[in-house]
Amino acid sequence: MAREIIHTDSAPKAIGTYSQAVKSGNRVYLSGQIPLSPESMTLVEGDFAVQVRQVFNNLQAVAVAAGGSLQDVVKLNVFLTDMSNFTLVNQVMAEYFQEPYPARAAIGVAELPRGAAVEMDAVLELDD
Repeated sequence: MAREIIHTDSAPKAIGTYSQAVKSGNRVYLSGQIPLSPESMTLVEGDFAVQVRQVFNNLQAVAVAAGGSLQDVVKLNVFLTDMSNFTLVNQVMAEYFQEPYPARAAIGVAELPRGAAVEMDAVLELDD
């Protein structure tokens, strides 16, 4: 099965040795996104909700470049440096997703790239 590398200028460039996403068949594996502005490649300023929205906007941009949207997400992983932000992630997530919601994990971590407080990656399942 051929793999396709997904790239869009509407999301931050990879800051390491990885692709924004890889499409294999009708599955798309989105790399982790932190709240970077695609234009400036710096962390967005603002409260935690602003940061979470930027992460979802970045994931959405990559999903669209792959031919899908966040509604095609079947698995979402959320990485938080402070698990007390979990409730706020749920509130913001409700702005981007409708039922049925994707499977999800929320994982507390000690540190994320560039000092970010949140990172998310996802798996999409596209229609044939």
